Order: sequence, then C-alpha cells, then structure tokens
Amino acid sequence: MTLSKLPPHLSGFSRSLHPEPIPHLGTRYNSSGVFLPEPGNTIVCHLVPGSETEVVLREMRQRYRAMPGGERLAFTAESSLHMTLFQGIIEYRRQLPFWPDDVPLETPIDDMTAIFLDRLAGFQPGPAFQMEITGATPNGLTLQGVSKEDRAALRTWRDRLADLLGYRHPDHETYAFHITFAYLTERFEDEAILEWQSFLDEVVEEIRRRAPLIALRPPAFCSFGDMNHFEELLVLDAPA
Repeated sequence: MTLSKLPPHLSGFSRSLHPEPIPHLGTRYNSSGVFLPEPGNTIVCHLVPGSETEVVLREMRQRYRAMPGGERLAFTAESSLHMTLFQGIIEYRRQLPFWPDDVPLETPIDDMTAIFLDRLAGFQPGPAFQMEITGATPNGLTLQGVSKEDRAALRTWRDRLADLLGYRHPDHETYAFHITFAYLTERFEDEAILEWQSFLDEVVEEIRRRAPLIALRPPAFCSFGDMNHFEELLVLDAPA
C-alpha cells in the first residue's frame, strides 16, 4: 500500500501529504497534549455507563494509544466520550453564522448558556433514533443513523434546535456525527499512517460486532471549560 492509495479520510493525517498547520493546535490543546481553556456549550449524547458500547470504545481507545504514532495524539478524558447532536457556541468562534444573530457577539459564555437554557425551557423532544459506527480515523469514530427513519429523526432534532437557538452552522445539512477519542499534536510519518489504515478497519469491524447499536444517553444541553468534561445542565429526553 502506498500513500497514493490512502483514502481521503486518512490523508489529512499524513505529515508528507499535509505539512500545513493542524486545526485547533495551540487554541484547543498544546503540542504536549494538554487541553487549554475553551469554554462553550453544546448538545450531546454521552455513552450509557456500563454498556457494551462503553466497554468496547474504551478498549479501542487504549488500542489507539498503543499504535505507532499514538504518542502524537492528545486524548480527551474517557468520561467525556460523547456524540454531538447539535453544536453550541464557543469562546474562540464569535462570528456569524456560528452565533445567534439576535445576541451581541461579545456576550459572555456564561450569559449565552443562560440564554440557551431559557430558550430550551419546555423544549419538546424530537423522535427517537439509533446510531451505528460507519468508520474510524485516528481522531475517533464516525456514526450515522441506522435507518432512513433514524436519519430523518436526527435532521428533525437539528432543524428544531437551530430554529429555537437562532443559528445554523455552514455544515448544518452535512454535519458528520462522530465520537472523538483524541486530537493530533503532530501528523504521522508515512509508515505509521499506512499501519493505521488496516488497524482502523479492524476497529470498525470489532465495534460493529460487539455494539451494533451505539448505546447513548438522552441528548443533553451541556457547558464545558475545555474538551475534557461536558456538564449536563438540561436533559432534553432520550432516543430509543
């Protein structure tokens, strides 16, 4: 296998193919893998504690650490593992359309969280949905709704939350659901990224075998100070 045949979702992790600066390095975390203050809020589904999903994902996360180049990954805390349902606002992204256009861009994060809690009061939950793993990268896992009904339910949740909270990110229609394990501090050498390709195929196969449906807690509006902890402030109700 040569780099010329590396799939697009992995090419960005190659040092030789992508020598440009790494997104979020220096703002979200530093080159030593220490996470930096980056306050904001978001709507996520945490893993169900004690579920086979949690067990296998934690095992895979440990296998990531042992891979060649694993030392170039900044791992978030195990307790923070989640799937983002709808992106909130964040300190270092104070611009439209990432912010409600009816609230000043300089509004403090804590005030924004209070505003969103007010808007979410009485929110009627969307339809139930189920998720499955579809792929993996050195950053973590990609997911999608299992059926067309699940995918429609996800769109309904996201559309209603966008209308209620007052903004839509440019990728609102194409947002890729995911569970993050880690962030790159340095891109991989060619030999390492080629090893990761076959490893990640094995990861996807094992997760799909052991946890064909990803066990998620109810969507919850959360605040965070960095990427290591997402404090649930308001549970919006559960998918199936």
